[in-house]
Amino acid sequence: MSERIRSDKKTFLGIKANGPVFITSLLIITALVSTTLIVGEPMEQWFLNTQNYVADKIGWFFILLVNALLVFAIYLGFGKYAKIRIGGKDAKTEFSRVGWFAMLFSAGMGIGLLFWSVAEPIFHFNSNPFLGSSEDSVLAAKTSMGITFLHWGVHAWALYAIVGVALAFFTFNKKLPLTIRSIFHPLLGDKIYGPIGDMIDIISVIATIFGLATSLGLGAQQINAGLEYLFQIENSNAIQVIIIVVITVLATLSLILGLDKGIRMLSEWNMRFAVILLVFMLIAGPTLFIFKSFIQNIGHYIGNFFELSYWTNSYGGVGETKHWQSSWTVFYWAWWISWSPFVGIFIARISKGRTIREFIFGVMLVPTLLTMLWMTVFGGSAIFQEIIGNHAITEAVNSNVATAIYHLLEQYPFTTFSSILTVILVASFFVTSSDSGSFVVDTLTSGGRHDAPKGQKIFWASMEGLLAAVLLIGGGLTALQTASILTAIPFAVILIVMCYSFYKSLTEYKED
Repeated sequence: MSERIRSDKKTFLGIKANGPVFITSLLIITALVSTTLIVGEPMEQWFLNTQNYVADKIGWFFILLVNALLVFAIYLGFGKYAKIRIGGKDAKTEFSRVGWFAMLFSAGMGIGLLFWSVAEPIFHFNSNPFLGSSEDSVLAAKTSMGITFLHWGVHAWALYAIVGVALAFFTFNKKLPLTIRSIFHPLLGDKIYGPIGDMIDIISVIATIFGLATSLGLGAQQINAGLEYLFQIENSNAIQVIIIVVITVLATLSLILGLDKGIRMLSEWNMRFAVILLVFMLIAGPTLFIFKSFIQNIGHYIGNFFELSYWTNSYGGVGETKHWQSSWTVFYWAWWISWSPFVGIFIARISKGRTIREFIFGVMLVPTLLTMLWMTVFGGSAIFQEIIGNHAITEAVNSNVATAIYHLLEQYPFTTFSSILTVILVASFFVTSSDSGSFVVDTLTSGGRHDAPKGQKIFWASMEGLLAAVLLIGGGLTALQTASILTAIPFAVILIVMCYSFYKSLTEYKED
């Protein structure tokens, strides 16, 4: 009997689950939810203090790790193993390239793009450690977009690509379960089916759940901000919890429909809505400025790539920039690390039949360029307003980050249309993140099986929504950021060992 069958046969209390992973993950999540609710308001300060402490002590490690992973990804794409095909030399692709790009883009970024595409460039335009005391608006604009490109660019997608291609290789070429533990088979052998393997999957589940909760919390805030802007619906935690409940129900319906009919179709509609909003903003906004700044932004990003990538704030900061790194770069690297089990497993599941080279560069380059274009269209349009002396968007960002995109749209024609489209798109990305995440968590807690019962999928979708709601109530944006940073620490260690194990397996692999 193959190792894959051994794993897939696992049941726990009559359900198709790996008991130690399922129960331990559930207990840890429940403990945090209960603690946050019981302690109440003081938790917000604890989240803030913890975030700053971790960033100060461990931030350098995240920065070094993410850069090392980028180098490894480039090696895989250009190296002697690049022509290995996921699933074997005769494997066929399951999805078209358009469907593939749509699903990995929706899973990989989604809500975050809409939440931060206006707010982040404006934040960096007004204050970042690279500007010092300069009041040069041109330098501020270039620097703000360079930092934004760093946070949303090739580093994040390289991380996803490595986790995804390793999982795909071990699942489809080595015939092991679709779980993080399988990547360690060259080092641990059959021990991956014991307590060590369970621990690896538990850490992966926790990282995935908290990474998703961060995105779901951001999405709830932005939908609420849109509803307040359009229909004067109160912006409050209560409304945001209701939004999370509604979206969780919709995500559950998508899950029940399955990967092809549910998640794939919804992802493709996400892309259609996103393209409509992007083209609208490109036409309605300062079109020539956007095209020119897009080229200049890419040049500035490439020209300052190494300084931006390896900056650790080692010489300190003052005033508003003192804890800048903990709120931005360290948070982003931790967020992407905590998301990597989720995105990696999901991309692995949909990538059979593609070569390692196609996988690496397809995941790294196409989404990165689309993300940069998106950030330039929306962030660049916001900066344009600042340059011409309109500070309405800065005021909105300082008041409530979630409202930034709606105040940007207010500066251009057809505001109601574009704002409604934005709310729909946020909700759609919200649903996609939730159902994709539930699919992945259920895969991890059921030992890698692809046919877990619908009840289990509903359960994990509900847990994601519950955690997002509790973190919002217990500490808002700071709590969401801190949760991502804390869960990223143990998984960062797993990533290091994972790369070595994957490389070892590639050196021993002989294609049929």
